[in-house]
Amino acid sequence: MNSEFTIAVHSLVYLANLPDKMASSEMIAENVGTHSARIRKVMSGMRRSGFVNTREGSGGGYRLTIDPDTVTLADVYRVMAQGSLIPSWCSGNPEIDCAVGSNMNTVMYGIFCTAEKKLEEHFSHITISDVLTQIHEC
Repeated sequence: MNSEFTIAVHSLVYLANLPDKMASSEMIAENVGTHSARIRKVMSGMRRSGFVNTREGSGGGYRLTIDPDTVTLADVYRVMAQGSLIPSWCSGNPEIDCAVGSNMNTVMYGIFCTAEKKLEEHFSHITISDVLTQIHEC
């Protein structure tokens, strides 16, 4: 899992909580606890996928364009982090003469793929509004 997913969810929930559903990258960065350049990078992915739009200039920023009641964490995960659960390297070597070493990579890849599918299924039942509701209940 990468931190961009968490930043994206936090940013969308923050925007959903605002009366006009709009904030600058600096405002979002302060709320998330990171640098505004990192927010702009994450939000550019959200913009390309239609979650937000931008307004330039004074009073500009990011505006939520999705319905927080219908967009799920799975939707955000697919844009920002799909495949990140699978490690970029796995132990083993298919060329060696050992059942463990020669098959570990294939078996672990299958395990991680199954785990990612289950994670996406879990996320598909949690909307941006659900996260906001849980926050308000804290």
